[in-house]
Amino acid sequence: MTQMLFTNARLIDPETGSDSLGWLRVENGVITARGSASDMPQDTGTTIDCHGKCLAPGIVDLGVKVCEPGERHKESYASAGRAAAAGGVTTMITRPDTTPAIDTPEALEFVARRAQADAPVNVLHMAALTKAREGREMAEIGFLMDAGAVAFTDCDHVTANTKVLTRALSYAKSLGALVLLHPQEPGLSTGAVATSGKFASLYGLPAVSPMAERMGLDRDITMIEMTGVRAHFDQITTARALPALERAKRNGLDVTAGVSIHHLTLNEMDVAGYRTFFKVKPPLRAEDDRLAVVAALRDGLIDVISSMHTPQDEESKRLPFEEAASGAVALETLLPAALRLVHSGDLSLPGLFAALSLNPAKRLGLTAGRLVPGAPADLVLFDPDAPLVLDRAKLQSKSKNTPFDGARLQGKVLATYVGGTCVYGEL
Repeated sequence: MTQMLFTNARLIDPETGSDSLGWLRVENGVITARGSASDMPQDTGTTIDCHGKCLAPGIVDLGVKVCEPGERHKESYASAGRAAAAGGVTTMITRPDTTPAIDTPEALEFVARRAQADAPVNVLHMAALTKAREGREMAEIGFLMDAGAVAFTDCDHVTANTKVLTRALSYAKSLGALVLLHPQEPGLSTGAVATSGKFASLYGLPAVSPMAERMGLDRDITMIEMTGVRAHFDQITTARALPALERAKRNGLDVTAGVSIHHLTLNEMDVAGYRTFFKVKPPLRAEDDRLAVVAALRDGLIDVISSMHTPQDEESKRLPFEEAASGAVALETLLPAALRLVHSGDLSLPGLFAALSLNPAKRLGLTAGRLVPGAPADLVLFDPDAPLVLDRAKLQSKSKNTPFDGARLQGKVLATYVGGTCVYGEL
């Protein structure tokens, strides 16, 4: 039996909303006990003095792209796993937007083997909702669930054919499957690289109205109401979409919503100078939208923060803004960037980890994301106040397309534990 005792830790518990000094005991990779600083137990096994730093449930990152198969030069399970460990991410939920898409049990079994062999963190996989993510024919949802798929999504390929979508959602409902939807009206958003407004006009960029997200959300909510499927909206980024989301939840639909770290901490003005590392999908929004989404996260209307980690190589980004690929890496920058919301007073640390760890774990039916006896010892030890100037060349990801290159951040991961095993750092 292996035993570990974390002492002098600032325990961040998103389930109870507490932030207090205490200790945590781990045996055989599982949390077995915890307590306050005043009732410290006798030393047993390995003792780790946390020196008053924060100990929280490891991040459960819903929506990571690992470029195997097809584009391994951009990111592999080995490099993504190292990046996740360095960022305090103990569970990656990967997207199926690979080349080819993860739309068959054989493809899913391939990536599952690669992840198990190469990644030091937990990896769970989503599969495509339709074949090749083309929105024409439903994927083999039942067989894919048997092969281990935890959810289904076509990512940013919105299924325009509502008959196909209805069939897929109805079948997913019959199996109890979770479906992730990307709320965008495809006709309006195709080809857009910025959000409509003065900034996009000034820079001459093809733009899309924030109402495209509202329109896509309204349609998807109707589909969910029709079929009764369990659904999660991957990115809610505009103020216009929030009333519809609130009504859907109030009406009892089984829906949750997420937002990427980039839409929480950046806005459309960051694209100034046509900086393609800030080109993401959907495009960065106005500051009023960002503030509205932060408020929705604080109020619990938006449930999950994810990295939406999307590696792109230099050749894909060093192009004119309209032609450059969308996406940014974020596994390592997720926590320090998210801590901006804590330092600004918008979120508490337990509230932040509810969105980073507890809520995505609950949505997927995982026991992770908690600091209670019986939960897996997937933990992150971090200093929320440590200053950091990000150097993208030092990132563990193969691709270095981060919008935070050179940014002054505050917060540093000290150690990451998966099942009680240290996979990054040491004290």
